[in-house]
Amino acid sequence: MPIQVGDRLPEGILTEYVETEQPGCSVGPNHFNVADLVKGKRIVIFGLPGAFTPTCSAKHVPGYVTHYERFKGKGIDEIWCISVNDAFVMGAWAREQKTLGKVRMLADGNGDYTRKLGLEMDLTARNMGIRSQRYAMLVEDGVVKKLKVEQPGKFEVSSAEAMLAEL
Repeated sequence: MPIQVGDRLPEGILTEYVETEQPGCSVGPNHFNVADLVKGKRIVIFGLPGAFTPTCSAKHVPGYVTHYERFKGKGIDEIWCISVNDAFVMGAWAREQKTLGKVRMLADGNGDYTRKLGLEMDLTARNMGIRSQRYAMLVEDGVVKKLKVEQPGKFEVSSAEAMLAEL
């Protein structure tokens, strides 16, 4: 059963490609415990089928980058993009989309976290494997406060503009 409003995010690990060394993070893929990342924060998380794919690259990520300041103005501490891709791909996509300092591009390489959320979809018939459904959620201190999951092939309720209207 998919995660619901009122549920706590499941335990899990996501990976982020870090471009510059910083305390506790080396250059390259770094693994993060979701429970530690969400503690005490208001976070908008959006998930999508894949890096460098048409709608994801042309609309989904750019909307969150463009409206970053508006999200901050509404008390959002962080914006995350989660995709079933490896950290190297997500790092390259982050550079291409210019997300640094605005949207954390978090890799769920095996789709384990996406499965825990119950938001996976099977695209093996299209030779794309198990991917994430397109969604957006507001999480406060690890608890889902709002959740919008797209119908297959749609991009309506998970956009940055739609999430901003919910805040």
